[in-house]
Amino acid sequence: MRPSLQQYFQSTLGAQRTRWGYPVIVAVLFATVICGFFIAAMSPRNPDLSYVHVAILGASNEGNYHAIVAKVAAEAQRQHARIANVTSAGSIENITRLGAAKSSCDIQFALVQDGLSWPESHPFELIGRLPVRESFVVLGHNADRIRSVTDLRGLRIGIGPVGSGTEHLARQIMAQLAELDIELTTQPLQEQLAMLKRGDLALGAMVIEPDAALLVQAVRDLKLQIVDIASAEALAHRLPSAHAGVIKAGHYDPVRGLPPTDKRVIQVDTLLIGNGCARESVTQGVITAFTRVFPDFIRVNREQTNLTGLRYAAAAQSYFDDQGPDHVGEYLPWLTDIMPTARWLQLIFVFSMLFGAQAVWHRFRLWRLDDRRVRIEGEISRLFAPAVTAGDIAEMKPEGRYRTPEMRAHVDALIAQLEQLTGRCRRQSLSMLVPMGQEMNYRYQEWLVAEWLHALRSFRAKLSA
Repeated sequence: MRPSLQQYFQSTLGAQRTRWGYPVIVAVLFATVICGFFIAAMSPRNPDLSYVHVAILGASNEGNYHAIVAKVAAEAQRQHARIANVTSAGSIENITRLGAAKSSCDIQFALVQDGLSWPESHPFELIGRLPVRESFVVLGHNADRIRSVTDLRGLRIGIGPVGSGTEHLARQIMAQLAELDIELTTQPLQEQLAMLKRGDLALGAMVIEPDAALLVQAVRDLKLQIVDIASAEALAHRLPSAHAGVIKAGHYDPVRGLPPTDKRVIQVDTLLIGNGCARESVTQGVITAFTRVFPDFIRVNREQTNLTGLRYAAAAQSYFDDQGPDHVGEYLPWLTDIMPTARWLQLIFVFSMLFGAQAVWHRFRLWRLDDRRVRIEGEISRLFAPAVTAGDIAEMKPEGRYRTPEMRAHVDALIAQLEQLTGRCRRQSLSMLVPMGQEMNYRYQEWLVAEWLHALRSFRAKLSA
Protein backbone atom coordinates (compact mmCIF):
# COMPACT_ATOMS: atom_id res chain seq x y z
CA MET A 1 0.00 0.00 0.00
CA ARG A 2 1.54 3.29 -1.05
CA PRO A 3 2.11 5.86 1.74
CA SER A 4 -0.14 8.89 1.96
CA LEU A 5 1.27 12.38 2.36
CA GLN A 6 -0.10 12.60 5.91
CA GLN A 7 1.42 9.25 6.91
CA TYR A 8 4.77 10.20 5.44
CA PHE A 9 4.90 13.55 7.22
CA GLN A 10 3.89 11.94 10.52
CA SER A 11 6.70 9.41 10.24
CA THR A 12 9.37 11.96 9.28
CA LEU A 13 8.25 14.49 11.88
CA GLY A 14 8.31 11.71 14.47
CA ALA A 15 11.91 11.02 13.54
CA GLN A 16 12.72 14.72 13.81
CA ARG A 17 11.08 14.91 17.25
CA THR A 18 13.12 11.94 18.33
CA ARG A 19 16.27 13.68 17.18
CA TRP A 20 15.73 17.06 18.80
CA GLY A 21 13.01 16.34 21.34
CA TYR A 22 10.20 18.52 22.57
CA PRO A 23 12.10 19.49 25.78
CA VAL A 24 14.78 21.27 23.74
CA ILE A 25 12.20 23.22 21.76
CA VAL A 26 10.28 24.18 24.90
CA ALA A 27 13.51 25.17 26.68
CA VAL A 28 14.58 27.44 23.81
CA LEU A 29 11.20 29.15 23.68
CA PHE A 30 11.13 29.58 27.46
CA ALA A 31 14.67 31.03 27.49
CA THR A 32 13.72 33.46 24.72
CA VAL A 33 10.69 34.71 26.64
CA ILE A 34 12.70 35.07 29.87
CA CYS A 35 15.43 37.03 28.07
CA GLY A 36 12.81 39.34 26.57
CA PHE A 37 11.28 40.05 30.00
CA PHE A 38 14.74 40.53 31.51
CA ILE A 39 15.76 43.07 28.86
CA ALA A 40 12.47 44.92 29.27
CA ALA A 41 12.90 45.00 33.06
CA MET A 42 16.48 46.27 32.77
CA SER A 43 15.47 49.08 30.42
CA PRO A 44 14.71 52.30 32.33
CA ARG A 45 11.65 54.22 31.19
CA ASN A 46 13.35 57.55 31.99
CA PRO A 47 17.09 57.06 31.36
CA ASP A 48 19.50 58.71 33.78
CA LEU A 49 23.21 58.47 34.61
CA SER A 50 22.91 56.12 37.58
CA TYR A 51 25.47 53.78 35.98
CA VAL A 52 28.18 56.50 36.14
CA HIS A 53 30.45 56.08 39.19
CA VAL A 54 33.81 57.73 38.47
CA ALA A 55 36.57 59.86 39.97
CA ILE A 56 38.04 62.91 38.24
CA LEU A 57 41.33 64.54 39.17
CA GLY A 58 40.91 68.31 39.45
CA ALA A 59 43.23 70.58 41.41
CA SER A 60 43.56 72.08 44.87
CA ASN A 61 40.40 73.12 46.65
CA GLU A 62 40.84 76.75 45.58
CA GLY A 63 41.85 75.88 42.02
CA ASN A 64 39.74 76.33 38.90
CA TYR A 65 39.81 72.63 37.97
CA HIS A 66 38.35 71.74 41.36
CA ALA A 67 35.52 74.23 40.79
CA ILE A 68 34.82 72.81 37.31
CA VAL A 69 34.64 69.23 38.55
CA ALA A 70 32.42 70.35 41.45
CA LYS A 71 29.92 71.91 39.00
CA VAL A 72 29.91 68.80 36.81
CA ALA A 73 29.53 66.52 39.85
CA ALA A 74 26.57 68.54 41.11
CA GLU A 75 24.89 68.35 37.71
CA ALA A 76 25.60 64.62 37.46
CA GLN A 77 24.14 64.03 40.92
CA ARG A 78 20.80 65.34 39.66
CA GLN A 79 20.91 62.47 37.15
CA HIS A 80 21.77 60.00 39.96
CA ALA A 81 25.45 59.74 38.92
CA ARG A 82 28.38 59.85 41.34
CA ILE A 83 31.49 61.81 40.37
CA ALA A 84 34.24 62.09 42.97
CA ASN A 85 36.21 65.35 42.87
CA VAL A 86 39.79 64.29 43.64
CA THR A 87 42.11 67.09 44.77
CA SER A 88 45.66 67.40 43.44
CA ALA A 89 48.41 69.94 42.87
CA GLY A 90 47.43 70.42 39.22
CA SER A 91 47.99 69.21 35.68
CA ILE A 92 51.46 67.67 36.07
CA GLU A 93 50.41 65.63 39.11
CA ASN A 94 47.15 64.70 37.38
CA ILE A 95 49.04 63.10 34.49
CA THR A 96 51.24 61.11 36.88
CA ARG A 97 48.39 59.93 39.08
CA LEU A 98 46.04 59.12 36.21
CA GLY A 99 48.69 56.97 34.54
CA ALA A 100 49.42 55.17 37.82
CA ALA A 101 45.68 54.55 38.38
CA LYS A 102 45.53 52.46 35.19
CA SER A 103 46.36 49.34 37.22
CA SER A 104 43.74 49.85 39.93
CA CYS A 105 41.21 51.93 37.94
CA ASP A 106 40.18 53.83 41.08
CA ILE A 107 40.56 57.08 39.09
CA GLN A 108 39.31 57.22 35.50
CA PHE A 109 39.54 60.86 34.33
CA ALA A 110 41.50 64.07 34.87
CA LEU A 111 41.47 67.70 33.83
CA VAL A 112 44.82 68.85 32.44
CA GLN A 113 46.19 71.88 30.71
CA ASP A 114 46.75 71.66 26.97
CA GLY A 115 50.35 71.72 25.76
CA LEU A 116 51.81 69.33 28.30
CA SER A 117 54.14 66.54 27.18
CA TRP A 118 52.80 63.00 27.50
CA PRO A 119 55.00 60.23 28.92
CA GLU A 120 56.09 57.41 26.65
CA SER A 121 53.74 54.43 26.36
CA HIS A 122 51.01 56.38 28.15
CA PRO A 123 47.46 54.99 28.46
CA PHE A 124 45.74 58.33 27.95
CA GLU A 125 42.95 59.13 25.51
CA LEU A 126 41.25 62.43 24.84
CA ILE A 127 37.68 62.71 26.08
CA GLY A 128 37.12 66.32 25.13
CA ARG A 129 38.28 69.91 25.11
CA LEU A 130 36.45 72.34 27.39
CA PRO A 131 34.92 75.29 25.48
CA VAL A 132 36.07 77.86 28.08
CA ARG A 133 39.76 78.71 27.94
CA GLU A 134 41.88 79.47 30.98
CA SER A 135 44.00 82.60 31.15
CA PHE A 136 47.55 83.03 32.35
CA VAL A 137 46.96 86.00 34.65
CA VAL A 138 49.72 87.88 36.50
CA LEU A 139 48.57 89.90 39.55
CA GLY A 140 50.23 92.53 41.73
CA HIS A 141 49.54 95.70 43.73
CA ASN A 142 51.25 97.92 41.17
CA ALA A 143 50.71 95.79 38.08
CA ASP A 144 49.17 98.69 36.11
CA ARG A 145 52.61 100.37 36.01
CA ILE A 146 54.08 97.50 34.00
CA ARG A 147 54.05 98.59 30.35
CA SER A 148 56.38 96.03 28.75
CA VAL A 149 58.15 92.79 29.60
CA THR A 150 61.34 94.72 30.41
CA ASP A 151 59.56 96.14 33.46
CA LEU A 152 59.67 92.60 34.92
CA ARG A 153 63.45 92.69 35.27
CA GLY A 154 64.64 91.36 38.62
CA LEU A 155 61.14 90.97 40.10
CA ARG A 156 60.13 88.11 42.40
CA ILE A 157 57.15 86.29 40.90
CA GLY A 158 55.10 83.43 42.38
CA ILE A 159 54.07 80.72 39.88
CA GLY A 160 51.73 78.50 41.91
CA PRO A 161 52.30 75.09 43.48
CA VAL A 162 54.83 72.57 42.25
CA GLY A 163 53.30 70.19 39.72
CA SER A 164 50.59 72.59 38.65
CA GLY A 165 49.75 73.72 35.15
CA THR A 166 50.49 77.27 36.26
CA GLU A 167 54.08 76.36 37.14
CA HIS A 168 54.56 74.49 33.86
CA LEU A 169 53.23 77.32 31.67
CA ALA A 170 54.98 80.04 33.70
CA ARG A 171 58.37 78.35 33.30
CA GLN A 172 57.76 78.03 29.53
CA ILE A 173 56.95 81.73 29.27
CA MET A 174 59.73 82.89 31.58
CA ALA A 175 62.25 80.80 29.64
CA GLN A 176 61.72 83.29 26.80
CA LEU A 177 62.55 86.11 29.23
CA ALA A 178 65.61 84.51 30.82
CA GLU A 179 67.82 87.63 30.35
CA LEU A 180 65.53 89.63 32.68
CA ASP A 181 66.78 87.69 35.75
CA ILE A 182 63.26 87.08 37.09
CA GLU A 183 63.14 85.18 40.41
CA LEU A 184 60.46 82.44 40.45
CA THR A 185 58.94 80.91 43.59
CA THR A 186 56.39 78.12 44.04
CA GLN A 187 53.63 78.00 46.66
CA PRO A 188 49.88 77.18 46.89
CA LEU A 189 47.62 79.83 45.41
CA GLN A 190 46.08 80.98 48.69
CA GLU A 191 49.53 81.39 50.21
CA GLN A 192 50.65 83.21 47.06
CA LEU A 193 47.77 85.69 47.43
CA ALA A 194 48.66 86.23 51.08
CA MET A 195 52.30 86.92 50.12
CA LEU A 196 51.14 89.42 47.48
CA LYS A 197 49.01 91.15 50.08
CA ARG A 198 51.96 91.39 52.49
CA GLY A 199 54.32 92.54 49.76
CA ASP A 200 56.56 89.44 49.90
CA LEU A 201 56.00 88.94 46.18
CA ALA A 202 56.03 91.60 43.50
CA LEU A 203 53.73 89.57 41.25
CA GLY A 204 51.85 86.27 41.33
CA ALA A 205 50.80 84.18 38.31
CA MET A 206 47.93 81.75 37.98
CA VAL A 207 46.26 79.85 35.13
CA ILE A 208 42.58 80.29 35.80
CA GLU A 209 39.21 80.84 34.18
CA PRO A 210 38.59 84.63 34.04
CA ASP A 211 35.31 84.38 35.99
CA ALA A 212 36.63 82.03 38.65
CA ALA A 213 35.75 83.07 42.20
CA LEU A 214 39.41 83.15 43.28
CA LEU A 215 40.34 85.67 40.59
CA VAL A 216 37.24 87.80 41.21
CA GLN A 217 38.12 87.91 44.91
CA ALA A 218 41.71 88.88 44.16
CA VAL A 219 40.72 91.79 41.93
CA ARG A 220 37.67 93.11 43.77
CA ASP A 221 38.47 92.40 47.44
CA LEU A 222 42.26 92.29 47.60
CA LYS A 223 42.55 95.19 45.11
CA LEU A 224 45.18 93.35 43.06
CA GLN A 225 45.83 94.61 39.55
CA ILE A 226 46.26 92.56 36.40
CA VAL A 227 49.42 92.85 34.32
CA ASP A 228 48.81 93.85 30.69
CA ILE A 229 51.14 91.44 28.87
CA ALA A 230 52.01 93.61 25.89
CA SER A 231 53.90 90.80 24.16
CA ALA A 232 51.14 88.23 24.71
CA GLU A 233 50.84 87.38 21.00
CA ALA A 234 54.59 86.96 20.54
CA LEU A 235 54.96 84.84 23.69
CA ALA A 236 51.93 82.69 22.81
CA HIS A 237 53.18 82.21 19.24
CA ARG A 238 56.17 80.26 20.54
CA LEU A 239 53.91 77.90 22.51
CA PRO A 240 51.92 75.59 20.17
CA SER A 241 48.97 75.24 22.55
CA ALA A 242 48.71 78.87 23.71
CA HIS A 243 46.64 81.76 22.36
CA ALA A 244 46.50 85.49 22.95
CA GLY A 245 43.40 86.76 24.71
CA VAL A 246 41.93 89.87 26.35
CA ILE A 247 40.14 90.60 29.62
CA LYS A 248 37.99 93.61 28.86
CA ALA A 249 38.03 96.81 30.90
CA GLY A 250 35.44 96.82 33.69
CA HIS A 251 34.99 93.03 33.44
CA TYR A 252 35.04 92.60 37.23
CA ASP A 253 33.44 95.90 38.23
CA PRO A 254 32.09 98.23 35.54
CA VAL A 255 31.33 100.96 38.13
CA ARG A 256 34.83 101.17 39.65
CA GLY A 257 36.42 100.19 36.34
CA LEU A 258 38.16 96.98 37.33
CA PRO A 259 40.31 96.51 35.40
CA PRO A 260 40.62 100.11 34.19
CA THR A 261 41.81 99.09 30.69
CA ASP A 262 41.82 96.02 28.48
CA LYS A 263 44.36 93.49 29.74
CA ARG A 264 46.14 91.24 27.27
CA VAL A 265 46.73 87.74 28.61
CA ILE A 266 47.85 84.33 27.36
CA GLN A 267 45.17 81.65 27.16
CA VAL A 268 45.33 77.85 27.10
CA ASP A 269 42.73 75.12 26.64
CA THR A 270 41.65 72.64 29.30
CA LEU A 271 41.45 68.97 28.34
CA LEU A 272 39.45 66.14 29.85
CA ILE A 273 41.47 62.94 29.45
CA GLY A 274 40.95 59.33 30.50
CA ASN A 275 43.16 56.32 31.11
CA GLY A 276 40.93 53.74 29.40
CA CYS A 277 39.48 52.33 32.63
CA ALA A 278 35.93 53.60 32.10
CA ARG A 279 33.47 51.62 30.02
CA GLU A 280 32.09 53.18 26.85
CA SER A 281 28.69 53.89 28.38
CA VAL A 282 30.31 55.52 31.42
CA THR A 283 32.53 57.70 29.23
CA GLN A 284 29.49 58.91 27.31
CA GLY A 285 27.68 59.51 30.61
CA VAL A 286 30.55 61.73 31.80
CA ILE A 287 30.47 63.67 28.52
CA THR A 288 26.72 64.15 28.98
CA ALA A 289 27.35 65.62 32.44
CA PHE A 290 29.96 68.04 31.00
CA THR A 291 27.59 69.12 28.21
CA ARG A 292 25.02 70.09 30.84
CA VAL A 293 27.57 72.50 32.34
CA PHE A 294 29.21 73.53 29.03
CA PRO A 295 26.54 73.62 26.26
CA ASP A 296 29.21 74.24 23.56
CA PHE A 297 31.21 71.15 24.54
CA ILE A 298 30.10 69.13 21.48
CA ARG A 299 30.47 71.99 18.99
CA VAL A 300 34.01 72.84 20.07
CA ASN A 301 35.18 69.25 19.86
CA ARG A 302 33.57 68.76 16.45
CA GLU A 303 34.95 71.94 14.91
CA GLN A 304 38.38 72.36 16.48
CA THR A 305 41.30 70.35 15.14
CA ASN A 306 42.80 67.91 17.61
CA LEU A 307 46.47 68.83 18.03
CA THR A 308 46.89 67.49 21.55
CA GLY A 309 48.86 64.39 20.56
CA LEU A 310 46.14 62.14 22.02
CA ARG A 311 43.52 60.21 20.10
CA TYR A 312 39.88 60.67 20.96
CA ALA A 313 38.39 57.80 22.93
CA ALA A 314 36.09 55.71 20.72
CA ALA A 315 33.06 56.56 22.87
CA ALA A 316 33.89 60.27 22.73
CA GLN A 317 34.42 60.25 18.96
CA SER A 318 31.08 58.50 18.49
CA TYR A 319 29.39 61.00 20.82
CA PHE A 320 30.70 64.02 18.88
CA ASP A 321 30.02 62.48 15.45
CA ASP A 322 26.40 61.78 16.41
CA GLN A 323 26.13 65.09 18.31
CA GLY A 324 24.74 63.25 21.30
CA PRO A 325 24.89 60.05 23.31
CA ASP A 326 24.30 56.60 21.92
CA HIS A 327 20.52 56.11 22.31
CA VAL A 328 20.94 52.40 22.87
CA GLY A 329 23.55 53.19 25.52
CA GLU A 330 21.13 55.54 27.27
CA TYR A 331 18.59 52.78 27.85
CA LEU A 332 20.85 49.71 27.83
CA PRO A 333 24.35 50.87 28.85
CA TRP A 334 25.50 47.31 29.53
CA LEU A 335 24.73 46.41 25.92
CA THR A 336 27.09 49.02 24.51
CA ASP A 337 29.73 47.95 27.01
CA ILE A 338 29.71 44.49 25.44
CA MET A 339 30.04 46.00 21.99
CA PRO A 340 29.39 49.49 20.55
CA THR A 341 26.07 50.03 18.82
CA ALA A 342 27.81 50.45 15.46
CA ARG A 343 29.34 46.98 15.87
CA TRP A 344 25.91 45.56 16.79
CA LEU A 345 24.47 47.06 13.61
CA GLN A 346 27.36 45.65 11.59
CA LEU A 347 26.81 42.26 13.20
CA ILE A 348 23.09 42.37 12.42
CA PHE A 349 23.90 43.31 8.83
CA VAL A 350 26.36 40.41 8.53
CA PHE A 351 23.80 37.97 9.94
CA SER A 352 21.18 39.35 7.56
CA MET A 353 23.55 38.73 4.67
CA LEU A 354 24.28 35.23 5.94
CA PHE A 355 20.59 34.41 6.32
CA GLY A 356 19.95 35.81 2.86
CA ALA A 357 22.73 33.67 1.40
CA GLN A 358 21.37 30.70 3.34
CA ALA A 359 17.91 31.23 1.81
CA VAL A 360 19.38 31.50 -1.70
CA TRP A 361 21.44 28.32 -1.23
CA HIS A 362 18.40 26.54 0.20
CA ARG A 363 16.29 27.45 -2.83
CA PHE A 364 19.08 26.44 -5.20
CA ARG A 365 19.38 23.01 -3.60
CA LEU A 366 15.61 22.52 -3.66
CA TRP A 367 15.61 23.43 -7.35
CA ARG A 368 18.37 20.88 -8.00
CA LEU A 369 16.41 18.16 -6.15
CA ASP A 370 13.20 18.98 -7.97
CA ASP A 371 15.01 19.11 -11.32
CA ARG A 372 16.57 15.69 -10.72
CA ARG A 373 13.22 14.20 -9.70
CA VAL A 374 11.47 15.61 -12.80
CA ARG A 375 14.17 14.09 -15.03
CA ILE A 376 13.67 10.67 -13.45
CA GLU A 377 9.91 11.04 -13.89
CA GLY A 378 10.55 11.80 -17.58
CA GLU A 379 12.55 8.59 -17.94
CA ILE A 380 9.70 6.67 -16.26
CA SER A 381 7.18 8.19 -18.68
CA ARG A 382 9.29 7.25 -21.66
CA LEU A 383 9.69 3.72 -20.30
CA PHE A 384 6.01 3.09 -19.54
CA ALA A 385 3.70 5.66 -21.14
CA PRO A 386 3.23 9.42 -21.32
CA ALA A 387 1.47 10.94 -18.30
CA VAL A 388 1.73 7.69 -16.35
CA THR A 389 1.30 8.07 -12.59
CA ALA A 390 2.89 6.25 -9.67
CA GLY A 391 -0.48 4.71 -8.87
CA ASP A 392 -0.80 3.41 -12.44
CA ILE A 393 2.57 1.69 -12.26
CA ALA A 394 1.87 0.19 -8.83
CA GLU A 395 -1.36 -1.43 -10.12
CA MET A 396 -0.02 -2.33 -13.58
CA LYS A 397 0.20 -6.01 -14.58
CA PRO A 398 3.47 -6.67 -16.42
CA GLU A 399 2.93 -7.53 -20.04
CA GLY A 400 5.24 -9.63 -22.10
CA ARG A 401 7.20 -6.67 -23.46
CA TYR A 402 8.17 -5.71 -19.90
CA ARG A 403 9.51 -9.17 -19.07
CA THR A 404 12.91 -8.68 -20.65
CA PRO A 405 16.35 -8.40 -19.04
CA GLU A 406 16.74 -4.89 -20.45
CA MET A 407 13.46 -3.78 -18.88
CA ARG A 408 14.37 -5.24 -15.51
CA ALA A 409 17.80 -3.54 -15.67
CA HIS A 410 16.18 -0.23 -16.59
CA VAL A 411 13.70 -0.46 -13.70
CA ASP A 412 16.52 -1.37 -11.30
CA ALA A 413 18.50 1.66 -12.47
CA LEU A 414 15.51 3.93 -11.88
CA ILE A 415 15.00 2.48 -8.39
CA ALA A 416 18.68 3.07 -7.60
CA GLN A 417 18.45 6.69 -8.77
CA LEU A 418 15.35 7.29 -6.66
CA GLU A 419 16.98 5.73 -3.61
CA GLN A 420 19.98 7.96 -4.09
CA LEU A 421 17.70 10.98 -4.44
CA THR A 422 15.85 9.98 -1.25
CA GLY A 423 19.09 9.87 0.71
CA ARG A 424 20.11 13.21 -0.72
CA CYS A 425 16.77 14.75 0.32
CA ARG A 426 17.13 13.40 3.85
CA ARG A 427 20.73 14.66 4.26
CA GLN A 428 19.92 18.13 3.00
CA SER A 429 16.78 18.40 5.12
CA LEU A 430 18.85 17.75 8.27
CA SER A 431 21.54 20.28 7.27
CA MET A 432 22.16 23.32 9.48
CA LEU A 433 22.00 25.44 6.32
CA VAL A 434 18.27 24.84 5.95
CA PRO A 435 16.36 27.93 7.21
CA MET A 436 14.14 27.26 10.19
CA GLY A 437 10.72 25.96 9.08
CA GLN A 438 11.83 25.10 5.54
CA GLU A 439 12.46 21.40 6.23
CA MET A 440 8.95 20.57 5.01
CA ASN A 441 9.92 21.44 1.43
CA TYR A 442 12.47 18.63 1.53
CA ARG A 443 9.94 16.36 3.19
CA TYR A 444 7.54 17.01 0.31
CA GLN A 445 10.22 16.11 -2.24
CA GLU A 446 10.98 12.98 -0.21
CA TRP A 447 7.32 11.98 -0.26
CA LEU A 448 7.07 12.42 -4.05
CA VAL A 449 10.18 10.30 -4.53
CA ALA A 450 8.83 7.72 -2.06
CA GLU A 451 5.64 7.36 -4.14
CA TRP A 452 7.67 6.54 -7.27
CA LEU A 453 9.91 4.20 -5.28
CA HIS A 454 6.88 2.34 -3.92
CA ALA A 455 5.38 2.03 -7.41
CA LEU A 456 8.59 0.84 -9.13
CA ARG A 457 9.40 -1.64 -6.35
CA SER A 458 5.88 -3.12 -6.60
CA PHE A 459 6.23 -3.40 -10.36
CA ARG A 460 9.71 -4.92 -10.07
CA ALA A 461 8.39 -7.50 -7.60
CA LYS A 462 5.70 -8.52 -10.12
CA LEU A 463 8.38 -8.90 -12.78
CA SER A 464 10.36 -11.21 -10.55
CA ALA A 465 7.21 -13.24 -9.72
